[in-house]
Amino acid sequence: MNDKDFAFLKELVETPSPSGFEQPAQRVMRREVDGVADELRTDVMGNLICRIDGQGQDRPKVMLAGHCDEIGFMVKYIDDNGFLFFSPIGGVDPHLVPGQRVQVHTSRGPILGVVGKKPIHMIEPKDRDTVTKFKNQFIDLGCADKAAAGELVAIGDPVTMAVGLERLQGDMVTSRAFDDKMGAFIVARVLQEVRRKGPAPVDLYGVSTVQEEVGLRGGTTSAYGVNPDVGLAVEVGFATDHPEMDHKDIGEIKVGGGPAIARGPNINPMLFELLVRTAQEEQIPYQVLGVPRATGTDANAIQLSRGGVAAGLVSVPLRYMHTPVEVLSLTDLENTVRLLTGLMYRITDRHVFIPN
Repeated sequence: MNDKDFAFLKELVETPSPSGFEQPAQRVMRREVDGVADELRTDVMGNLICRIDGQGQDRPKVMLAGHCDEIGFMVKYIDDNGFLFFSPIGGVDPHLVPGQRVQVHTSRGPILGVVGKKPIHMIEPKDRDTVTKFKNQFIDLGCADKAAAGELVAIGDPVTMAVGLERLQGDMVTSRAFDDKMGAFIVARVLQEVRRKGPAPVDLYGVSTVQEEVGLRGGTTSAYGVNPDVGLAVEVGFATDHPEMDHKDIGEIKVGGGPAIARGPNINPMLFELLVRTAQEEQIPYQVLGVPRATGTDANAIQLSRGGVAAGLVSVPLRYMHTPVEVLSLTDLENTVRLLTGLMYRITDRHVFIPN
């Protein structure tokens, strides 16, 4: 990955965007694809929709969706001593939160706080393995009282972990919020590559969707609005190449092993075969992920839109999902961009996706 693309990825994942508060990240996305699109618009939900027109007659409409929202928290109450009580936005593990530094995103800008934690010396041995419920966790801003905290923070302000993107060894990186701003990053990169290579035989809609973590909401509304013939969710997927992951349950998915192409009832079988053939012809390493039910991603919303859509799911293997230390391979990102770009030039007829 070149320095320019790495800087874009870093800025995107570090820009706060809990579900319902995605516009700071969407502004980064809009800047990156501005000038690439034949049409660029934001719908009432906040989805950013970028269209690149193809060439030829009766062109299929293809939608790529990567959601730009991340898990986080919301301020619910300020007590008399100035401590903030909060609730999670999306699927946050309560084990991970006490003792963390956080950013409260206010109308005046981000404010640093810490999630308080009773010292282990003061916890009874029988209680040390007990998870503190979210309603009992609190953020300390260092304020003297409720009035001082209320001058800084409003009820409903979003909160994120105060960590960003860092390099590990080799091509491995860690950050919060790779799920799924990494997917939005890939969508933007595919749009840029298609514009660079020249018109594809499809009309390509790249969508940075919102509110996936709280119910696939942006994917549902954008798929209805775009009304694609083919739609692919670009997501993270569970890597199983680290301790405590069960291959018999999830399968064998390795970070650095290439994009994972999903197969199952949520996935159009002809689209799956075309993705595999594209990977083979382009000499892109890939993995197959068996999903015997709805995937729980925007692919589910896309497949069920209107009268049905030929849906696909391409995932980048990710370790430690929904933690502040998610880990992935930059090479997997680049190979996913190559795969989806190559796919755009191999879709020529919407009718080939009808099962027979």
